[in-house]
Amino acid sequence: MISDFFNIAANLKKIPRQGWIDKLSLERPESVADHTYSLAIMGMVFSDLENYNTEKILKIILLHDLAESIIGDITPDQISKKEKNRLENKAIKIILRKLPSSLQKQYALLWEEYQANNSDEVKIVHQLDKIEMALQAKIYSKEGHSNEKLSSFLKSVKGEIIDPKLLKLFIKISEQHD
Repeated sequence: MISDFFNIAANLKKIPRQGWIDKLSLERPESVADHTYSLAIMGMVFSDLENYNTEKILKIILLHDLAESIIGDITPDQISKKEKNRLENKAIKIILRKLPSSLQKQYALLWEEYQANNSDEVKIVHQLDKIEMALQAKIYSKEGHSNEKLSSFLKSVKGEIIDPKLLKLFIKISEQHD
């Protein structure tokens, strides 16, 4: 049972981040697993610096895109947010059924909390998720991809960052020269 869960999670290494394909026409963009790893490092460091519950933040980060191992990376342009949430919720239930019931309950509660965006830790994860996307946009910019096309990613992040320290971090990342 657990090996099935691990196989589903490992599938994230093969799921490309769709936004980079759609906006930059990248043939081999970062995978969802690449994104999750980068976000986990950011979450660990920020959480430890700011005395948040690092274990909880890391668990939420590791779960936040897990449904994409079944449904793929769906961008806002493809379907409505409501429909995406429905698909993700259905997929996460299937995925979590591969675990012992004690873990199913624990992870389902974290998933619901993430979806509801109603705790300090979840709010930090959502903001870091946006900052990680901005960081990846700057990486692609340094690799020679169109700043004009990448600017839409940076613009989409601006209004999403409310934590003052994360806003400072975002500004620093977005102002980095290519």
